[in-house]
Amino acid sequence: MIKNLSKILLIFTFLFILTTPVLAQDILGINIIDREVVLSNDDPRTVSVKIINIVLSFLGLIALVVVLFGGFKWMTSGGNQEQVGQAKKILIAGLIGLVIILLSWGITNYVITQVTDITTWP
Repeated sequence: MIKNLSKILLIFTFLFILTTPVLAQDILGINIIDREVVLSNDDPRTVSVKIINIVLSFLGLIALVVVLFGGFKWMTSGGNQEQVGQAKKILIAGLIGLVIILLSWGITNYVITQVTDITTWP
């Protein structure tokens, strides 16, 4: 069964590769890359700030989901002390994570602001 499945998968992969469109006039793919890749003229500091803010926002969202999960678990525990204890641990861990994320956001914003003020010419 597995041998037949792997043979079928190999045949479909081969057919897919054969049927994909090929641009004959652009063998190296330079024109495709030129059209698809958009490079920015932004300062590397601003790009790094954007990346840091995106990552910290994503981590904050994860911490918020953990806190909500802990609250949901507490509300649905039905008075079971073991589940309430687990929910408290989850809530505490989520809140500690949220505090760490907020502190790291504040520290990075402060450091980046100071570095930007020092390195930019008036």
